[in-house]
Amino acid sequence: MKDIPVILSIAGSDSSCGAGIQADLKTISALGGYAATAVTAVTAQNTLGVQAVYPLPAEVVGRQIDSVMDDLAPRAVKIGMVNDTPTVRAIAASLEARPALPPVVYDPVMVSTSGRRLMSEEAVSTVLARLFPLCTLITPNLDETRLLCGRDVRTVDGMREAARELATRFGTAVLVKGGHLEGDDMCDVLCSGADIRLYRQPRIASRNLHGTGCTLSSAIATFLARRLTPPEAVERAKQYMARCIEAGSLLRIGHGNGPLWHFPDPSDG
Repeated sequence: MKDIPVILSIAGSDSSCGAGIQADLKTISALGGYAATAVTAVTAQNTLGVQAVYPLPAEVVGRQIDSVMDDLAPRAVKIGMVNDTPTVRAIAASLEARPALPPVVYDPVMVSTSGRRLMSEEAVSTVLARLFPLCTLITPNLDETRLLCGRDVRTVDGMREAARELATRFGTAVLVKGGHLEGDDMCDVLCSGADIRLYRQPRIASRNLHGTGCTLSSAIATFLARRLTPPEAVERAKQYMARCIEAGSLLRIGHGNGPLWHFPDPSDG
């Protein structure tokens, strides 16, 4: 029998299939894992933006998680969009009930691309108290890092400091994503234990970047499910992401910020 790792994605649905659950499904499948899901919300969205969000009842989210965990025994969990406090509590309760929790990667979607806060103060506080302690790795972008640290982070040195601060405060590995740094190069900073690693890449010119955070976090979760260490998993996920962005730059899907291409030729890049 072939041993294929199961990865559980807990996230919202994207009707345009560029981000959320659909991006996670494609990423995990492309990397040879088996994707299971717990949908937190149904959205009406496309490449131009999000038109509506319909959160599912927290009980429904928790029951989905329990159903997957009880039968499929995931080797990793990825958490994405969580809008409200009851859902945060339901996710935490389902995960806390497991005697042996697999690696958990959380992409804390707290701030929109336009800078608007997507979670209430109460929901953020509950995330910090209940979800972060369960995580193996969190992957905030610069806006989310600012929210968590209470200050602007706009340089690589600032990212190092913030990653170390958050890792110490929450007892988890932290990948601060620098996709919004100025300049021709991109840099993400990982703090894992006492280790700080920088992942530098040339910026790839593309109008199609919808779902990058979802794709990266689910790729990391898939590599963690394959028993890689966090630094190794991030390195492999970043390599995969670069191929997805490069291949996606050639797509013409929709009229706005289009999707990545999650099935690039392995020989590309």
